[in-house]
Amino acid sequence: MGYLERLMGKNEKIVFTTRQHWIMIIGTFLVNGFIILVLWGIGGVLWWLGVLKALSWLPLAVTGLVSLFFLWRLILDWLHWYNDMYAVTNRRIIQIAGVINKHTIDSSLEKINDLVLNQSALGRMLGYGDLEILTGSEIGVNLLRRIADPVHFKTEMLNQKEAMGETDAFESKAKRTLSAEAPAMGDVPELIAELDELRKKGLITDAEFQEKKSKLLSQI
Repeated sequence: MGYLERLMGKNEKIVFTTRQHWIMIIGTFLVNGFIILVLWGIGGVLWWLGVLKALSWLPLAVTGLVSLFFLWRLILDWLHWYNDMYAVTNRRIIQIAGVINKHTIDSSLEKINDLVLNQSALGRMLGYGDLEILTGSEIGVNLLRRIADPVHFKTEMLNQKEAMGETDAFESKAKRTLSAEAPAMGDVPELIAELDELRKKGLITDAEFQEKKSKLLSQI
């Protein structure tokens, strides 16, 4: 089980995950790869010319050590890119950063007031953009920079926020019915039908459906 999965609460599920776009890491690969090639080119020429004579092996040894340093930087940057993740669940938005030491930021879907998506022409062609999440929490504005597939991310956020409203409306109606001393015969079948719609949309699990259905049937 991954770190993100371990963060899930009861009946919480992951709907969509993404990272920063590959354009954020490709520059590191190109720059460090170019430096390593240049170093080996210089080291190879010095060795071939025998500049240091008896120590002709030294340029290649130094080149190898310096290349390992740049290779380690490249691997480290890739690990940070791979482990930094953005996720939409049926309850919240989660940002995860860090390889060993993890830092997470949660934004409840209930507290999200607005979303602002900014995409340049290149961003639209390659599929990345900046997404501002305006919330009513202490964070205020949460900026996700150059994330991959931001349109899908935004759409899923809106869908899950709307779904929470549907679920809350059902729960409120079911609570009124269950608290009534003698609910009308037509109320319970109607609620079960609504509950089944929530299940078909994936807003509740089969186990939740059966549990709530049993409670409703017990009122008949």
